[in-house]
Amino acid sequence: MHAFPTATTAFYAAMLGIFLVLISARVSLLRSKFKVMFGDGGHDDLMRAVRAQANFVEYVPLALLLIAFVEWGGLASWAVHTLAGVLLASRVIHSWGITSRKDPARGVGATLTWLVLLVAGSVALYQHF
Repeated sequence: MHAFPTATTAFYAAMLGIFLVLISARVSLLRSKFKVMFGDGGHDDLMRAVRAQANFVEYVPLALLLIAFVEWGGLASWAVHTLAGVLLASRVIHSWGITSRKDPARGVGATLTWLVLLVAGSVALYQHF
């Protein structure tokens, strides 16, 4: 068996995948509770859960891909752990903030996610050139 070149990223991808299942289950439970198959049916709790889930799938795949690229490119292990750990924390903070109406937490989570994208993207460009 060959060594996986992005083992650290794979670990965080697994954690983020499990978290996505949890926030998706919340959407399903709320859809069942409010008897809403599509959209949010005007229910604020469902709308927030749907947006937390959608925002996650909008940002996490590209962030993980960039982190995997910089890990594969030889970025120090501590830096990969930092990028991926901040991504995981930012998504938990953002999801909690949006579903619990704690808008400052939502902003912190979004900002940290953007920071991970900016740093990982910049490092990937640096490694390329």
